Amino acid sequence: MTQRTGTTATIRRFAAATVALLAVALVAGCDDRDAGPQAAPPPPDPKQELLAAVPDAEDPAFRFITSDASGDVSGVIDPVNRGMEMEIVGKEKDFTLEMAFRFVESRTWMKVNFKGKRDIQKLMKLPTTWMELDRTKVKGADEMPTYEGTDPGNTEVIIRAATDVQAGEDGTYTGVIDFSTEPELVEAMEGVAPLGDATEPVPLTAVVGPDGNLTSLTLAIPAIGKRKASEYVVKYSDYGTAPAVVAFVGDEAKPAPKAAYDMLNNG
Repeated sequence: MTQRTGTTATIRRFAAATVALLAVALVAGCDDRDAGPQAAPPPPDPKQELLAAVPDAEDPAFRFITSDASGDVSGVIDPVNRGMEMEIVGKEKDFTLEMAFRFVESRTWMKVNFKGKRDIQKLMKLPTTWMELDRTKVKGADEMPTYEGTDPGNTEVIIRAATDVQAGEDGTYTGVIDFSTEPELVEAMEGVAPLGDATEPVPLTAVVGPDGNLTSLTLAIPAIGKRKASEYVVKYSDYGTAPAVVAFVGDEAKPAPKAAYDMLNNG
């Protein structure tokens, strides 16, 4: 992938500013005889600046990490090829399971790696290479991830719900979210925390890099019920340098064996 000289966020801001300045110039130039002092342009809206930094379909591939009290999910989003790759690590008493998924359009591949004293991989007759899944053979396939866009951390939805958004130094933004008035956002964040029970606004902090791209967003979630205070963190990085996510070809992946579906359906 060729290296960019700019980012879509930067381009959007530049275009908006250019159009605004051009409009002022044209109005002023229509009749120079009547032109008086021009009003200063309104100050930038921090919330709109932050929304403009969220990755979209025009951005190149980038890495992501989402973290909450339950753990981390990391991977790569490739808007150009409509692909996503993600890695999940699950730890049990006797073993650690590393799972990787690749989604390109409607196709899905999986790779698993068991680590532990027992050779579970061999016992389950599972290959260590990529396997293509037939989603019709997976129970609850509707709940399996697919490529669903360029914002796996739901940062745009979160930012739109924020109020009192302020711009600080070094690309830092702050705001608050009242989840009691945002039922759709509570549903979107299901699994992170029982945010519908939050009685106070939740602080938000976000950082936009020098290139105009969103690099992180953090929600400081208060203690709710028996759940301790925690953070929901989204990090986006390596815009334009992350690897492309494309469909496997030839012998790069083989059809998943019965053992793979047994693991997914009986796990």
